[in-house]
Amino acid sequence: MGFDRRKFLGGSVVAGAGVALAGAGAPAASAAPAGRDGAGRGRDRYAFTVMGTTDLHGNVFNWDYATDAEFDDPDHNDVGLAKISTLVDEVRRERGRENTLLIDAGDTIQGTQLAYYYAKVEPITGPHGPVHPMARAMNAIGYDAAALGNHEFNYGIPVLRKFEESCRFPLLGANALDAKTLRPAFRPYVIKRLRTPRGRDVRVAVLGLTNPGIAIWDKANVQGKLAFPGLVEQAAQWVPKLRSMGADVVLVAAHSGASGTSSYGDQLPYVENAAALVAEQVPGIDAILVGHAHVEIPERRVVNKATGREVVLSEPLKWGQRLTLFDVEVEWRRGRWEVASVASKVLNSNAVAEDRRITAMLRAEQRKVVAYVNRVIGKSTVEMSAQEAPVKDTPILDFIAFVQAEVVRKALAGSAQASLPVLSQASCFSRTAKVPAGEVSIRSMAALYPFDNTLEARVLTGKQLREYLEFSARYYVQTAPGGPVDPARITNADGTPDYNYDAVSGVSYEIDIAKPVGQRIGKLTFDGKPVADAARFVVAVNNYRASGGGGFPHVASAEQVWSTSEEIRNLIIAWVEASKVIDPAGFASVEWKLTRDGVPVF
Repeated sequence: MGFDRRKFLGGSVVAGAGVALAGAGAPAASAAPAGRDGAGRGRDRYAFTVMGTTDLHGNVFNWDYATDAEFDDPDHNDVGLAKISTLVDEVRRERGRENTLLIDAGDTIQGTQLAYYYAKVEPITGPHGPVHPMARAMNAIGYDAAALGNHEFNYGIPVLRKFEESCRFPLLGANALDAKTLRPAFRPYVIKRLRTPRGRDVRVAVLGLTNPGIAIWDKANVQGKLAFPGLVEQAAQWVPKLRSMGADVVLVAAHSGASGTSSYGDQLPYVENAAALVAEQVPGIDAILVGHAHVEIPERRVVNKATGREVVLSEPLKWGQRLTLFDVEVEWRRGRWEVASVASKVLNSNAVAEDRRITAMLRAEQRKVVAYVNRVIGKSTVEMSAQEAPVKDTPILDFIAFVQAEVVRKALAGSAQASLPVLSQASCFSRTAKVPAGEVSIRSMAALYPFDNTLEARVLTGKQLREYLEFSARYYVQTAPGGPVDPARITNADGTPDYNYDAVSGVSYEIDIAKPVGQRIGKLTFDGKPVADAARFVVAVNNYRASGGGGFPHVASAEQVWSTSEEIRNLIIAWVEASKVIDPAGFASVEWKLTRDGVPVF
């Protein structure tokens, strides 16, 4: 009943087809007698550590491909699997390799130019394709299992399956189902055996859960092939099975944040960030390695409603900046091992050097990618910066919107929609993004548009457009008229991230931040005339937004008149290569502004 990872959805895994692996190594030195139980017999205890990473996003080296320099941020974090490898080795030396496991909670093969290069430029799916650098590094470090993240599906299922073939550890996804049979399309779980001095193995089950949002965000890649039910629902099915199969300890690697929120609104009935709900509602779980949210949670304890027991959650910071340690102690009771305690913490990868074994192994791949991203493709007449993009209509976002709109116009030429006005949305993905004056390289454009979003064209009415803009304007903190305004304090209301604020190019409008949410958009005009409710527009949007990402109204259900599988980043690169010159005089204008009672804020 083994899972054939080379088959593409040909035969799904049946209910009991997880894999059980025997742990190797000498008896665990940390096990020791620990007093007497109620029946007067001696109690045995055994301690082990489960290490965890998440959201590695293609980071092997401590390197920033956008700046072509060693990675650094205001907190002096470091990134990459080479750093994680050093931390892992230290933990294994301290606690005994045979007393440790290493798992990951997903989003592994997308996010850096290294990851992009081996998916698109020199793809691993080619007839003589290379082994994915992330697989090589994780194999060398010795991972035991990894959950699927939503970004695993960005490059299509064939790339994911090829990556899976290269891994010497299972990719887990209990809620990634074959759309036809509704059986698991990936291994749901793995059971690892850890040896103890008295010959009583501790059986540790790792259940992998991924994000239901994949059905929206990567609809083009998974529709009709895979289905993604909710984490709570699937955990409730699998955890009792794992316990009945003899699991002494149950851990979940969940590519799902702990906040209980969703960014896809009512597009799916499942919660996006459901890890804490899983802990609270599903009995029998001891710890959850959390992913997806890109926040640091050293330790959070959630009480299960059914059992009253605490479940320990931990999320290490993204890109290999942190390593989670779950320290688990079990006790022999009533003829089996039972969990006595769980605690977690995170280690900072900036405290150690890169593992030279990992960097040396992938040095040739790194050099190849660095050469690729530094290739000059054109020039810019001026520097364009995203620093003020969250509060002002800036040329750098106008450039993205302009290229998107131009691509859509050309694509619709001769179609029934060719006569409709084309608008375009753009978001500020990074306030530090810049297009330099002078020579422009591929890495300049990669920094400008770091996500692998593709482009779509959807039709909205004037009324729907206004409601779309009103929803976007919730991003601003309501600010009373009069007095100075601090730009740093008026954005990100209610935790709305920058990437969920859209500026729309092609129409003019004002956003009155003195007014409450839902009443802020004023003077909405097209070609100098007020936008009528019945007016129809083609809107160029990225696939994340078009699929419901961010919960924006109307766009996900709007008529799709065109789409492409080419990343927006590549469309921008192609435009620069063809045009040679980026000149804001050709596309930049102030079409929106912030006001308070009609008075401009800036």
